[in-house]
Amino acid sequence: MGGTSMKHKDHYNDEYILCLSAKILSVMPDFDEKAFCRSLVGGLEDKELFARLDCIVDVMEESMPDNYTENIQRFSHMLGPELTQPEGMFNLGWWLWPIGRYVERHGNENWTLSLSFLKELTKRFTGEYAVRPLLREHPKEAMDELIKWTADENVHVRRLASEGVRIRLPWSQKLFVALDEFERYTSILTNLKDDPEKFVQKSVGNNLNDLYKDAPEKADLIISQWEKLGHSKAQDWIIKHGRRNQK
Repeated sequence: MGGTSMKHKDHYNDEYILCLSAKILSVMPDFDEKAFCRSLVGGLEDKELFARLDCIVDVMEESMPDNYTENIQRFSHMLGPELTQPEGMFNLGWWLWPIGRYVERHGNENWTLSLSFLKELTKRFTGEYAVRPLLREHPKEAMDELIKWTADENVHVRRLASEGVRIRLPWSQKLFVALDEFERYTSILTNLKDDPEKFVQKSVGNNLNDLYKDAPEKADLIISQWEKLGHSKAQDWIIKHGRRNQK
C-alpha cells in the first residue's frame, strides 16, 4: 500500500495545482484561482498522499462558492472523456481525486445529486470512497440505486456497485452496510456473479473475502445460493478469489 501511495502522491504537485485551477475556473467563473494557487503552490512536497488531497480540498472549498449543489453541477461539465479500458483510472483519472474527496465530505448535502454525479465520475475515476458516506446515511436508497447500477453497460459503474459496499475497502473506514442491508447486498453481488469483466469479478471476490472476516456464515450462505442456480466460469473464479484466505 505504501508504495502505491508514494507513486500516487507525486501526481499532486505544483504543475497539477495550476492545471486543476484552470479546469475549475473554466466551469466556475467565480472561483478564486489566484488564492487557490497562492495557497498550494510550493506547499505540498512534504505531505503524504491523503494529506495532499485534504489540503487541496480545504483550499478548494475556501476558493469557491459555498453551494454544494451548484458546485457539483458545474464540476459535471469538466469531467472529460470516459475511460476506454476497464482499468486505468489511476493512470488517467487521478486528477479527479480531489473532486471525489469533496463529494466524500459533502455528498449528503444533496445525496441524490451526489449519486448521479458519482455514476459519471466513476467512468473517469473511482467513486468508491465518495459513495460510502451516502451508504452510511441513506443505506436503503443508495443500495437500491447500486442494484440498478449492476445492470449498467459501463464496467466502471458495475464495479462501483460492488466496490463501494465492501466492508474493508483499503484506505477507508470499515462499512457494515453489507450486514445491515444483507438482502440488498446479496442482490448486488448476485447480479454481478457472472460478470464477464475480471475487473468486476475481482471486486465481487474481494467483497466475499471481506465478508468471510466478519460474517463467514453469511459468505457461505451467498455462495450456497449461487451454487443452487448453477455454475459459470466467472462465478467459480469469484468464489475461489473470495475464499482465498480460508483454510
